[in-house]
Amino acid sequence: MPDICFCFEVHQPYRLNSNFNKALTKNKRFEELFDIYFDNEWNKTILKRVAEKCYIPATELILENIDKFKQEKKKFKVSFSLSGVLIEQLERWMPKVLDLFKQLIKTGCVELLNQTYYHSLSSLFQTKQEFIEQIILHKSLIKDLFNYESKIFENTEFIYNNSIAKTLEKLGFKGVFTEGAERILLWRSPNYIYKAKETNLLLLLRNSRLSDDIAFRFSSRNWIEWPLTADKYTAWLSATPGQCINIFIDYETFGEHQWKETGIFEFLKWLPIEALKYENLEFKTPSELISFHKPVDEIDVHDFNTVSWADTERSTNAWLGNEMQKTSFNALVKLEPYVKKTMKKDIIKLWRLLQISDHLYYMYNKPDASGIVHGYFSQQPPVKVFWNFITILSDFYEKVAENLNEPEKTFLKFLRVVPPEEAFHFHENGKYINLSAHSLEEFKNMLLFASNYSILFHTACKHFEKWIKNVIGDRELADKLNKIEGNSVEELRQNLYKCVNERLTQISTIKNI
Repeated sequence: MPDICFCFEVHQPYRLNSNFNKALTKNKRFEELFDIYFDNEWNKTILKRVAEKCYIPATELILENIDKFKQEKKKFKVSFSLSGVLIEQLERWMPKVLDLFKQLIKTGCVELLNQTYYHSLSSLFQTKQEFIEQIILHKSLIKDLFNYESKIFENTEFIYNNSIAKTLEKLGFKGVFTEGAERILLWRSPNYIYKAKETNLLLLLRNSRLSDDIAFRFSSRNWIEWPLTADKYTAWLSATPGQCINIFIDYETFGEHQWKETGIFEFLKWLPIEALKYENLEFKTPSELISFHKPVDEIDVHDFNTVSWADTERSTNAWLGNEMQKTSFNALVKLEPYVKKTMKKDIIKLWRLLQISDHLYYMYNKPDASGIVHGYFSQQPPVKVFWNFITILSDFYEKVAENLNEPEKTFLKFLRVVPPEEAFHFHENGKYINLSAHSLEEFKNMLLFASNYSILFHTACKHFEKWIKNVIGDRELADKLNKIEGNSVEELRQNLYKCVNERLTQISTIKNI
């Protein structure tokens, strides 16, 4: 008898200001930077549109369905995972939606899940402290706003691996959602409860096919199963073997991604009515699932095999699949000790807002089916998104440095990320060779990939030392590079690399953070 676990991800990011002007940040306090870095008029417009098209009508419909079955033995139950930044926006611009969610909680048929407050990639940081802090912030928000505590976790876009599981278990969670990807399941089915490797944390795996039938294929007239009706769908659920069927989709599916005209609200209206006609179907919350069912096996997801629900690859490539994304992510990670050294709430909050995963998601640049989905959510081409993000982040680096004592201020300047127009772009025979360094760390790594001709050209023209002196501002390193020689191009390359690496090691030792 499979139990139906119907869950919704509810998230809207703070979108960056695509017309960012660095001159406007001069002499501004950190609390003032929020409305310069982010386009909050656009954010308000989008939130209100999504609320009117999705959040309000879908939530009212769910409330009606819950009420319809409240006296019945089998009830209609759902679960929600609301990001902290979505809740912030609702409090500011659409408090009516929060009132509706509070009504949902009072029914006793709705479970709230925890996630990272900023819907971030902090679970992928080398250390898990930032991840833990964002989870605690989210738990506090849900407790304060809804008087609700959850033991079930849903990480950003289902990002999951063994080390994440161990962190969650230490924080007291009993279960976590992730994707029922074939590469972690192998021959097994997603319709069972599993245990995370070397923990007692239980895994709830999304049935991606049945979830995506609603989220992606519902309105596709090229789909052999179109039109998807509630009675057809629940017949599939009834015929599906297993302990549970976890249907987890974006809440915005209703009315925003799938427009009202597709019949998506009629589908939602009739789904519980049709499902509960079957003796073998019943709706349960995630907590009820892990109470009712025992794990049947253990799932092992090594850190290098991290899974998510994004794209066809079900990996982290949606956010870290190209050099633009990696540059942005590494620059955010590098800031952590300096930001927290300031002990200023406004600085830390801005840094965390820049961590919102959507910023990197919009930089995805593959011309494939996944790229079409990424493009749907973004308003700009990936390269322009990257340029804008790095320009804002570079400005933020400078602002953070102003709040540090020496020598941290100087060393953060040396380590900072620079905007694309100030990056070092490697050339050969007068042509750009698709290698750029936006920081000293990246410059060191790019030295290993640049062609022999490029290394010789830039060395002969003294471009390396000029860039480090004039852009990075490290005269000591520039003077050392000016003296580097080699009996071969490869020896020259290795000597340059060694010199920069030693400087970076020196900085990391002296900064004492």
